[in-house]
Amino acid sequence: MSWINSIDIESRFKLNDIDLEDPNESKLFKFIEFDPQRAEKTAATGYSYWKSTFKLFFSKKSSRIVLSFLCLLLLFIIIQPYLPNQKDPIQIFKEGNAAIRNAKPNSEFLFGTNAIGQDLWARIWSGTRTTLFIGIVSVTVNAVVGIIIGAIWGYVRKVDKIFTEIYNVLNNVPTTIVRMLIAYILRPSVSTLIFAMCLTGWLGMAKWIRNLIIIVRDREYNLASRCLGTPTKRVITKNLLPQLISVILLDSAISIPDIIGSEVFLSYIGLGLPASIPSLGNLINEGRRVMMVPTQTYQIIFPSIVVAVITISFYALGNAFSDASDPRNHV
Repeated sequence: MSWINSIDIESRFKLNDIDLEDPNESKLFKFIEFDPQRAEKTAATGYSYWKSTFKLFFSKKSSRIVLSFLCLLLLFIIIQPYLPNQKDPIQIFKEGNAAIRNAKPNSEFLFGTNAIGQDLWARIWSGTRTTLFIGIVSVTVNAVVGIIIGAIWGYVRKVDKIFTEIYNVLNNVPTTIVRMLIAYILRPSVSTLIFAMCLTGWLGMAKWIRNLIIIVRDREYNLASRCLGTPTKRVITKNLLPQLISVILLDSAISIPDIIGSEVFLSYIGLGLPASIPSLGNLINEGRRVMMVPTQTYQIIFPSIVVAVITISFYALGNAFSDASDPRNHV
């Protein structure tokens, strides 16, 4: 305190030595009249969460490359049936009276044909659309249910014990067994697989959200909001969830490859979609049966490459957007 006081006294002596009547020295000072309206104004930084998120995301070259590649891939998957010279994925092609079976990739059949004479190029992209539809719908449902239950579970203390017991019961049942049973009991279809993926798929998201909300729910700004009478819904949506967007996006991006892998596994063991509906799981299962024949390995190589590219792209995009959406990385 003595050091601060000495500086204050020294600065006062220096100001007293200045002659304000001297034109040269009077230019150093400008008297401003008190304005009560200006005194009421507050300064703002103009910070925007989403603007900062997208700015940071697009500032990285790797993020732009992954996003562009994934957008082009998804666009091609959607418009592929409408391109010229595209074949029907369920049509059996014949030469004379005999089906063109197990034909190697050529100018007519870019990815060759399968064991019954169907075009693998058309079946792979049709199967990709089916598998991606299952994955995106399942992840969306799991995310919405998980966020709602996790937010209530973490913020409302009265329901913590009830939700914890429900989670422990459901989480102790292996997810793979649940999906296998649902796929076995119900009629094989796209809706059956989506239901099987969503039955317990939200548990992981709900647990994540609950744990993170417990960490931040009692911080000063949340206590202030509650003291001011802010409704619980607004505290959760405005104060808590924006801080968890990075975790939600990363978990959702990782869940899409997991859903695709589950669909492939269920089809691999014969509990997935019927053979009449092309999917990446069905295609890999068909390729597995002939992969030991050297001239027919292309039937498992091509769908496996598509699965790998899609899963890696979603994971890389989710990881990049997760980093960009973290407020701690914003300037």
